[in-house]
Amino acid sequence: MKDGEPCTSRGVSTVLEGVTPRPRTKGSMAWRFLPYELYTIMRYLQYDTLQEMGLGHFDSWAAAFGETVTAIELSPEGTGYRAKTRFARFFNLPELIALFKESADIQTADMLNLPVPEAEYINEVLKPSPEQEDLVSTFADRAEMVRSGAVEPREDNMLKITNDGRKCALDQRLINDMLPDYPDSKVNRCVENAFDIWQETVQNRSTQLIFCDLSTPKNDGSFNVYDDVREKLVAKGIPREEIAFIHEAGTETKKAELFAKVRSGKVRILIGSTPKLGAGTNIQDRLIALHHLDCPWKPADVGRILRTFKIKKNVEVTDNGKIII
Repeated sequence: MKDGEPCTSRGVSTVLEGVTPRPRTKGSMAWRFLPYELYTIMRYLQYDTLQEMGLGHFDSWAAAFGETVTAIELSPEGTGYRAKTRFARFFNLPELIALFKESADIQTADMLNLPVPEAEYINEVLKPSPEQEDLVSTFADRAEMVRSGAVEPREDNMLKITNDGRKCALDQRLINDMLPDYPDSKVNRCVENAFDIWQETVQNRSTQLIFCDLSTPKNDGSFNVYDDVREKLVAKGIPREEIAFIHEAGTETKKAELFAKVRSGKVRILIGSTPKLGAGTNIQDRLIALHHLDCPWKPADVGRILRTFKIKKNVEVTDNGKIII
């Protein structure tokens, strides 16, 4: 098959099933796809139509249906603002939707009206420690040196600075394990919230998930957030066997056993990363709360508790939950 040749040119039909758009707003389906995602899907399914309309190239498609927007946003180092132009707005939406619906059957959650639990969103806002404020200042200096070319990319770059910023926001000890354990840090607030909910739901044996993508357990003796959270929860009185890491289940058999324990309430707090504990994890039977220690990259990864339930007899089913970020 030549580059750019449609899949249907050799008599092969192209069918895409289960395409899940990025849920951004409750508006039009076109809004829920990023522009390049929608264009790519249309190019797979409607190659000939796009060619006939002169929209075969992304630039021509974007000129017909998209608009760039320049807005002020926070700089990566977090100490200033800058103007950034992004492809962030659709226009000619009726025409775009009509064209897309020639090959797509669109069913949104609003249209299906599936039974999902209600959720209370709690956004925890914490003040940085003095050490974190000093670290952020160093990030700004490093970013300025990178932009001016005063440092080699191998030594320092914006990706490293951004990653260090995420570590600093999670826990300052990830930058330097000699720094003190700040009492009002994200980790300590999460421990307090998780313990309070565990205590309030002892009778129903409700379960909780704690998502943390950074500082996963390494078993090398170095500081990591996972072990820190578990030890603090155990010190508060939660039995160690009721707290588990998804990383401890290294095989599909062990995962199935762990998920069964969570569904039954034997494991009441499960800690994991978004890739390992996100899509495809069927443990929502007793879920009462989710805690996101660090912000995931995709909006769809927030709110795994909002799923339809297969209700069985004699099983306690959560009908509402908390999502704590």
